[in-house]
Amino acid sequence: MDSILTRPERPADHEAVRAVNLSAFPSPVEADLVDALRRDACWLPGLSWVAEAPDGQVAGHALLTRLRVEGTGTEGDALALAPVAVSPSWQRQGYGTALVRAVLAAADATGERLVVVLGDPRYYRRFGFAPASLHGVSGPYEVPDAVFQALPLGGYDGGPRGEAVYATPFRDL
Repeated sequence: MDSILTRPERPADHEAVRAVNLSAFPSPVEADLVDALRRDACWLPGLSWVAEAPDGQVAGHALLTRLRVEGTGTEGDALALAPVAVSPSWQRQGYGTALVRAVLAAADATGERLVVVLGDPRYYRRFGFAPASLHGVSGPYEVPDAVFQALPLGGYDGGPRGEAVYATPFRDL
């Protein structure tokens, strides 16, 4: 595909975003999570993005929400990338990559400092993610070091450092 249209999510996209998450994952957990995040204080307007299929339908979705890094004296705000979803009929065609690049660029443009993600390092490495421990950030999940990753953005100044504390909807999973 020559170019994939990505854009910030609009209120009219909510049902389509839910459908994408329902189709991309084996259970409704991620779709329910997106709905809960929209109602939480962690929600950041402009950091929920969709990709459109050539017919204008929503083919994918990527979301960044606020999280807090606490505990070492250099605590502060960061972002969580989750979920990233592409409808099965559009997977492996660049939609996920286009979405992640777009939402990260939007966060960078607002002066954000750091994004964390829990995911496959073989996938997220292409965006510059590396083990979060290299940036002094730990996660609340028992996963291999390579799986909990961080990406410094343009506003990164060496912090925040400490443990990532996800918003309540993530903790309620």
